[in-house]
Order: sequence, then C-alpha cells, then structure tokens
Amino acid sequence: MPIDVARSIAISVHLLSVVIWVGGMFFAYMALRPVAASLLEPPARLCLWVAVFRRFFPWVWTAIILLLASGLWMIAAFFGSMAEAPLHVHLMYGLGLTMMGLFCFVFFFPYRKLKAAVAAQVWPEGAKQLAVIRRVVGTNTLLGLAVTVIAVSRLAF
Repeated sequence: MPIDVARSIAISVHLLSVVIWVGGMFFAYMALRPVAASLLEPPARLCLWVAVFRRFFPWVWTAIILLLASGLWMIAAFFGSMAEAPLHVHLMYGLGLTMMGLFCFVFFFPYRKLKAAVAAQVWPEGAKQLAVIRRVVGTNTLLGLAVTVIAVSRLAF
C-alpha cells in the first residue's frame, strides 16, 4: 500500500474515532443528561444510563484501540519517533492518554458500581455513582474538545 494511502487511512480512522468518542460524550452530557433528569424519576433514569453505557462503552473501547494504533503509526510515519514529534503532538498524546485513563476509571469503578446498584435496586448508591460518572465525563468532554482544537489549529498552519 502506498504511504499516502496509508496516511489517509490512519488520519481518517483517527478522526472518526475522535468524533465517535468525543461526540458521544458531548451528546450524552449536553443533550441526553438534562432531558433524562427532567423527564425520568431516578429509578428509570439510572436504568436508562446503564443501558446507554452498555451500548456506548464498546464503541469507546474500539475508539481507544484505534486512536492508539493510528496515532502511534502516524507518529512513526510522520516524525520517526516521539522524540522528533512537535509540541502539539505531545500535547494531544498526553491529553489523549489522560482521557483514556479517566475512561478506564469510569468503566472499572463507578460504572461497575452503578450496574450493581441498579441490579439490586439501591437507587441512592446508583445516583451517587452516576454523579461520579457525570463529573468525569464532563472533564473528559472538555479535554476531548481541547485536543480537537489543538489538532485543528495546528493543522491550519
């Protein structure tokens, strides 16, 4: 495969993964969350979120794998190594790893506790875990938007 085609594929995979993950978080935080809070009582709201996360989180795992693979490939192809990469690449990589760590925290801790609380119908505990997830997703959404601005602003020059 010619290198230009491989680069185009890597960039496309990378961008689509960002759109799916960051766009999904933005939608969930800015649109779904306020509507669910205003229309649904806590038990139904918590059940909704468990179902939403069950469908969204496999997409996030896929996005993370593709982001890492395409990003590391592009670093090697464009710059040879991370040591040769410009500052904006280091910023995107560091913020991306931070986002991935925050997602892993959500997935392995409050999300598991949320699922258990909903299964046991312990609504106050479920609400507590959903509040943790909400704060982390809000932070990750802001980080994702910042990474997008860094990428786009650097590409514009």
